Amino acid sequence: MNNEPIIKKKGMTTKSRQYKKRKIKGKSNKKRSWKSILKFLAFEIAFVAITSPFLVFYGPFENVRNTIVGAAMTTLNHQYIAKWFLSDEKINEILSSHKIEDIKQGSSNVSIEIPKRASNDIERYDVSTGKFKGYMLVIHDPKRIKVGYTQKLGIEGQLTSKIARDNGAVAAINGGGFPDESTGWTGTGATPTGVIIHEGEIKFDAIKNESTKVDTMALTKEGRLLVGKYSIGELKKANVTEALSFGPALVVDGKPTIKQGDGGWGVAPRTAIGQRKDGAIVMLVIDGRQVSSIGASLKEVQDTLIDNGVVNATNLDGGSSTTMYYDGDVINNPANSLGERAVPSIVYVK
Repeated sequence: MNNEPIIKKKGMTTKSRQYKKRKIKGKSNKKRSWKSILKFLAFEIAFVAITSPFLVFYGPFENVRNTIVGAAMTTLNHQYIAKWFLSDEKINEILSSHKIEDIKQGSSNVSIEIPKRASNDIERYDVSTGKFKGYMLVIHDPKRIKVGYTQKLGIEGQLTSKIARDNGAVAAINGGGFPDESTGWTGTGATPTGVIIHEGEIKFDAIKNESTKVDTMALTKEGRLLVGKYSIGELKKANVTEALSFGPALVVDGKPTIKQGDGGWGVAPRTAIGQRKDGAIVMLVIDGRQVSSIGASLKEVQDTLIDNGVVNATNLDGGSSTTMYYDGDVINNPANSLGERAVPSIVYVK
């Protein structure tokens, strides 16, 4: 009989050591799996980023290509998006496929009935489709519509809400554009394009020629909305009291001006103004460059206005400038990362 003491070795048994090895090996496999997944995802992202532009510009989706080209070329400071992939000839071909008719206002028998009594009524509506969201105001008394402008014309622009509050406005939308010679159309809002007329007086004139016609939004003393190409001389003869320069006209005498393509300006935030047969003024803004609302083409703006009874309408400055002020607040979501953008002019409700 062996009386030697049994000595128990501290530590793991062979089975427990094998289990731990398998456990460690399992963790290692999981790490390799995650690395493989991450590498695959990185490859997919890089592949999509590289091939997407070629698919857009050279693939079968002509409408997508045309929309992107239109948006790039009309923003002016992002034209490289199209020019990197397409020749000038191809870009011009695409842009020319979108036709906006130049219809002279008054060429058809569409009568506007201006209300004889003053009204304080303003109706607010939400505009929503599967593609974009926006807001519409209906102002029943057209004589309440005025053109406002920055108090620092030639120096810097001001926010739509600031100009509106300074004028005691109950509602307002941004108005005309503002080029900057050094940076294209991304200036400070200091210098408007064209002309600004308020209370019958010319407050700003970059045209310097009473015979030159430019895209215009104007209100006569009687409360009629004028849209399309007008000269300062014509505005004076029409007894215009409020005006600014921008366009294009979207609806003239009940007729749509865009009958081929989508207007050629791509998809973006939009601002527009129109008038119904009963004289009511319709202000429309559409948000864009957001997940919930990518924006609208000019034709979609045109169709929205026509669907709401508008017979004369024009496009106003859009993009990051698009802003609607109502009852003390900005009610839309401006696309500018800093919120509202400084602008030279607005259209407001007195």
